[in-house]
Amino acid sequence: MQCSGQCLVCDNGELTGGSVVLTSHDFGATLPRQPHDRQEKSEHATWDTLIEPDVAGFSLSLRRPTGTVGPPKSDTAVALLPTLENNGHSHRSLQSKRMTRLSPITSGSLGAESRNEGMTAWPHKHLLGLQGLSAEDLRVILQTVRSFADVSTRSVKKVPALRGKVVANLFFEDSTRTRLSFTLAAQRLSADVIDLTASASSVNKGETIADTALNVLAMGVDVFCVRHKASGAAALIARAVGDRCAVINAGDGKHEHPTQGLLDIYTLAESHDRLETFDLNGLRVAIVGDVVSSRVARSNIAGLRALGAEVVCVGPPTLVPRSLQSLGCVVDHDFDRVIPTVHAVNMLRVQFERHGGGAEGGKEGNAQPGIARASPAFPSVREYVQGYALTEERAARLRAGAIVMHPGPMNRGVEIAGNVADGPKSVILRQVANGLAVRMAALYLCVGAGATGEY
Repeated sequence: MQCSGQCLVCDNGELTGGSVVLTSHDFGATLPRQPHDRQEKSEHATWDTLIEPDVAGFSLSLRRPTGTVGPPKSDTAVALLPTLENNGHSHRSLQSKRMTRLSPITSGSLGAESRNEGMTAWPHKHLLGLQGLSAEDLRVILQTVRSFADVSTRSVKKVPALRGKVVANLFFEDSTRTRLSFTLAAQRLSADVIDLTASASSVNKGETIADTALNVLAMGVDVFCVRHKASGAAALIARAVGDRCAVINAGDGKHEHPTQGLLDIYTLAESHDRLETFDLNGLRVAIVGDVVSSRVARSNIAGLRALGAEVVCVGPPTLVPRSLQSLGCVVDHDFDRVIPTVHAVNMLRVQFERHGGGAEGGKEGNAQPGIARASPAFPSVREYVQGYALTEERAARLRAGAIVMHPGPMNRGVEIAGNVADGPKSVILRQVANGLAVRMAALYLCVGAGATGEY
């Protein structure tokens, strides 16, 4: 076989010197290049490096010439691959695997030894909500998010933490960001993923969601990511499967959406330089819009309050009733009064589909996507926009350093102006990016929790 000039060792027959500097977090050393076995125009030959995941850590795959393989280090396993003949040059491929064991939370391969040192282990087999989690629990998962945050910036966007595990997405309600985020998070952790939607499940034939989950569990699933329009659906599945399988709530009715709450908290801490401690004391966050229908709002209130932030819910009385104060937040119906006082404003979509009779023609299915609809909660969409939309004028009154958030999907021109959503204060796309790391952390910790882990 003739050398094509793209040889992994030679560069068109010429050799170059220097060294290879690995960018993987596991390998900080600079590796010297080795001499070529046929030509020695330079003291060193070129190495081609490839970082790839392995079951026990990260693997380093190196190609180098015959005759340069020295004795392996004590922590390195070596396997020689078949010899290739290229233009008379005899090349041998060396695959060198340096193994770094992944341990819960403090994995060195995730680059988090120092920031997670001394932290307690994650005890929960299921993540059903943020209500009831302690500040320490929240900090454990948020610090783990930091460990995974840079994975998506690497040349190989994958770690082997869940290799051999199976993640099942049980989505009985429409979703774009959350479903794709859970799928990609599982793939980044090297897990196998299966997807089940309501339209393709036996639930349409009368099977209960608990029976559906048990049947899927019997196939060898390690974690369920559950979304359902009914509050408590994830908890029902968690009771059915017990400690045989982890369950993560991906949003259930008006109850909670814990991973969305976590990514909102992480984005807030990131924007205000609180990533070291996740101590949110002194920060004030406004949650504006259809709070009464929002599972995201409930998770945000629980998590933010546990970490010390003050939360004020803003909207018309029909969407932000005084009873929400029982969750530990402040209720205010004057958006213009609140705007200058907050460090972040989280705009919520008006969930017309949950208002009953709000869709055109009185049925949800008759509404046209993207068209604002009437709601019995307020006289008209235009009046709602006048009182509670984040317009450019209102955004200009935010304090210096304040950020604009939105859990999505957005109704531009209703709860938020397009220019504000795309403006310099917006961290909406940053929320989406952080959501991937949050779901990686949730999957990793819940799957790794012991059989006696708490719910």
